[in-house]
Amino acid sequence: MSDLAEISVIIVNWNVRDLLDKCLASLFQAQDAGGGKRLALEIIVVDCNSQDASVAMVRERYPGVKLLPQGENIGFTRGNNLGMAAAAADTLLLLNPDTEVCKDTLMTMLEFMRQRPDTGILGPHTLNTDGSHQSTRRRFPTLLTGIFESSWLSALAPAGLFDSYFIRDTADDDILEVDWAQGSALMLRRAVLQDIGGLDEGFVMYSEELDFCKRAKDAGWKVIYHGGAKIMHHGGKSSEQVAAFKQIQFHSSKLRYFRKHHGYPHYALLRALLLAQFCWQLVLELGKACIGHKVALRRQRIKTYWRVLRDGLKAEV
Repeated sequence: MSDLAEISVIIVNWNVRDLLDKCLASLFQAQDAGGGKRLALEIIVVDCNSQDASVAMVRERYPGVKLLPQGENIGFTRGNNLGMAAAAADTLLLLNPDTEVCKDTLMTMLEFMRQRPDTGILGPHTLNTDGSHQSTRRRFPTLLTGIFESSWLSALAPAGLFDSYFIRDTADDDILEVDWAQGSALMLRRAVLQDIGGLDEGFVMYSEELDFCKRAKDAGWKVIYHGGAKIMHHGGKSSEQVAAFKQIQFHSSKLRYFRKHHGYPHYALLRALLLAQFCWQLVLELGKACIGHKVALRRQRIKTYWRVLRDGLKAEV
C-alpha cells in the first residue's frame, strides 16, 4: 500500500489511546473520497512508550497502520522526523492524535497542493470539540508579540497587536497565504524536506512548526491556510499530563525561536522578562498560600513556577 500512497499521515502518540482511536477511524473514513474514488493513505503511528495500551489498540483495530513503537518518550519533533523518514508518499500530513479529520478534508487539501505547486505547507481550518473556530493561522511573532503573548502581561498588549498576529482581518473560511500555521495538522511536500530538512529537534514541543514554516518561507515556499478544509482538534491532551513540563517547554521553545531567528539580544531581553513574570507569580502564590486561600491550588502553582525558575528557560541553538 505504501508504495502507491498519495498521502503519508504521520501521528506521534503518547498516552491518548481513545483519542488516537477516533483519529485513526476518521482517517479511514476519509479514504472514501466519493464518486468511486478511494484515497490511498499510508498511516504511520510513532508511539512514544505509551502506558495506556495505545500500541495494543492500534495492532488490534488497525492492522494496516505502520506502527513504530519506541522504548521511551522521544518527543514530538523527533517522533515526526522518524515518521517522515519512514514515509513513502511525496505528500505528507503531520497530524496530532487528538484530532479528527472531516470526510472530504484530505482530498480537498491534496487537490489544492496539486493545483498550487508553489505551496510547500498547507494548514486546515481547525475546529474545537464543540465545532467553534480554533485560531491556527499566524503572522510571524515580533519581539512585542513574544513579550505579551501567553504571559501575564497580555492584558497590557498594545492595541491591534494580537489582531495582527492572529490574522483577525480575514475570514475563517478564507484561503490565504500566511506566515505559519499551528502544527495540529500540517500537509507538506517531500520537496520541502529535501530543501530545508525536517523539524528542528532542538524544539522538543511547541514552536517547532513556527520554525519549520519560517525556514520553508525563507527557502521560497508558500505557507497557505485553507479555510475550506476542516479538522477537529480536541486540544493538548498529551501535554496536559505534565503541567510544569508544558510551561518550561512552551517558553523555552519560544525563546529558542527568537534566539535562532532574531539573535541573542532579543532572546536575552525576552528571557529576563519571562523569568521576572514567573518570580512575581511565585511571590503572589506564596502570599495567597500564607493567608490560607485555596492552599492546595497555591501549592501546585508554586511547585510549577519554582520548577520553571529552577530550569531558567535556557535556550541553546
